[in-house]
Amino acid sequence: MEREIDLLRRNIQRAKAQGFVFDDEDQLQSPVASSYSHTRNPSLMGSDEAVSSLLHLKRGGGGSYSIPRVTHELDTVRLTDEAVNQLFSEYFTFYHPFLPFLNPAQPPDQYEAQHPLLFWSIIAVAARRYRPNPTLLTTLSGPLMHLLWTTIGEVPTSYFVVKALCLLCSWPLPTSTTSSDPTHILCGVMTKTATMIGLHRPNHSQDFSRVSVELNREQLHDRITTWAVCNIVAQNIGTAYGQPASTLYDWTLATKSSGDGDQVNLSPELEARVQIERFCDKVSKEMYSNASDPRGVAGDEHRAMLMRVYRRDFAELQAPILSQQLGPVVNLHLRAAGLHLRLAGFFDSSTTPGYMDDLMGLWRATTAFLDELLEVEKVTSPPETARGSILLYATNYIQQMLVAAGFALLKLLRSFFAKTIDFERGRTLFHQTIQAIRATSVAHNDLQSRLAELMVQMWNGARVGAVPDSDYDMTDESPIQIDDSLQLKVRCRHSMSLVFDSIWRWREEYQALGRGTLDALKQPTNPDSANESSASSSHLDSTLIPPHGLHGNTTSGGNTSGGNNGMLGPANGGGLTPVPSGLSAPVSSAPSMMGGMGYGGETNYDFFDPQHWMLDGLVDFTYNFAPPLEGA
Repeated sequence: MEREIDLLRRNIQRAKAQGFVFDDEDQLQSPVASSYSHTRNPSLMGSDEAVSSLLHLKRGGGGSYSIPRVTHELDTVRLTDEAVNQLFSEYFTFYHPFLPFLNPAQPPDQYEAQHPLLFWSIIAVAARRYRPNPTLLTTLSGPLMHLLWTTIGEVPTSYFVVKALCLLCSWPLPTSTTSSDPTHILCGVMTKTATMIGLHRPNHSQDFSRVSVELNREQLHDRITTWAVCNIVAQNIGTAYGQPASTLYDWTLATKSSGDGDQVNLSPELEARVQIERFCDKVSKEMYSNASDPRGVAGDEHRAMLMRVYRRDFAELQAPILSQQLGPVVNLHLRAAGLHLRLAGFFDSSTTPGYMDDLMGLWRATTAFLDELLEVEKVTSPPETARGSILLYATNYIQQMLVAAGFALLKLLRSFFAKTIDFERGRTLFHQTIQAIRATSVAHNDLQSRLAELMVQMWNGARVGAVPDSDYDMTDESPIQIDDSLQLKVRCRHSMSLVFDSIWRWREEYQALGRGTLDALKQPTNPDSANESSASSSHLDSTLIPPHGLHGNTTSGGNTSGGNNGMLGPANGGGLTPVPSGLSAPVSSAPSMMGGMGYGGETNYDFFDPQHWMLDGLVDFTYNFAPPLEGA
């Protein structure tokens, strides 16, 4: 535009040399964009209008020539100040309460000045449900991942990078195959970066720097808060993914105020969250880190003793936190910690002392977590609007615990234990849990929606030979036949072993026998629909057995269309070698995040898959979002 303006200026100079006459008024207004009332060359008429418009655009003026001014760019992503302000408002309104460690009063430009990765991470989190531009997250994911790995590759020395990683671990960018989910790796990078730059020793930062570092009280508080959130997030990832947590609860987080005026304390909410996650850390390390067991699980007697100890610890933790009335997010994480503890009940055998008591404790912890979540959802999401819904903005950790609670209900209600509880209440709660899991889905056909569908089909007996509710007649006074049907085969993933074990069970007992399929995601199955007929339940699942061929058409606008509506290709004969697959599914009840994406690529099945290799290939979209090849 500037070059064109310069060219037009030269043309005007040549026009003046040819005898053009300026009006005095126009000359005063603009020596470049002036009007000419007389000319000996009519073919040059109108150039002044073009110059005026170009100058108008260059100056960012309003009027008929104004266009939105792009102020922030990341590769192909371009945002105006208005969009950035809206996105930051979205983040601090809906996401900030889950991790209250950033400053809402700080302007977006200051976050960008601190570090571009932090700025764009906030944008990415806010883009998850951003209604004015539903495809923003899709467009942003590739450039942001490039910026992320470039930043990590350059060995970051800024604690603002740690803040960005806290956000990206809590609200990961969308991915379909769990082996391509870098959250567990990023969590390790986050904690190692934090210790490398001395966040765990904020009063002695100079020990980790080549230059002298002097922090004022505000800077010191910010670093302590960031270190606390770093540990909270690391523990959440460890618990949710069934992996050892890379946390460090040492002096910095253990120190209490002793009247020292220089002592910097966390906010009551974050202090409570740290206490809750320290409890989860103790449970994981003691219950699932037995050096004498190849799977790390404590023996039955030792686990029973630990359960008694931690039951008391949890009661002592719960009372003061609830009395402070710190808000629904803190209470929800407290209930999640109780569920994390009680899920160890599935490791017991029927001969373990207090077996039925442990199962009852598990039932109560499960219902307490779900009741807390659903009650908060009812309060924050009135019927006329879903914008306040806590489920729409929940962290990855809350989503994983919700799935674990759903599978716990499913397992307990379809066992001998159902005779000891209010089955109808459990059934209703299970239905509500399915709806809640589907609400957390950010895209049609993603892992959350598929897990919900899988859960429903297990409840219905995969539509074939379902166990009728009449088998759980509460008036039946016959003795309960206790067996080992509730024990887990998968036992290496801590409290999340239940989730992975349930997926194996579905595959072996339903999907492999042709009784289960996830094709029903086009029209999600309702619980208790076992008597409904379904053509899709008569063949092997075409998603867990990797499909072949690309399906679906994409429009130029990035939205998907076509008759497949999210259906993947047919099974490839039962092989386990993944091949490229495509997806063409519109979003249901959530902004579109998958339109126009390309899918495929080879999957690596390794031990650190956060959702187990069984779920790989369900929705093959990765961070580069390459478009599908023509004619593929």
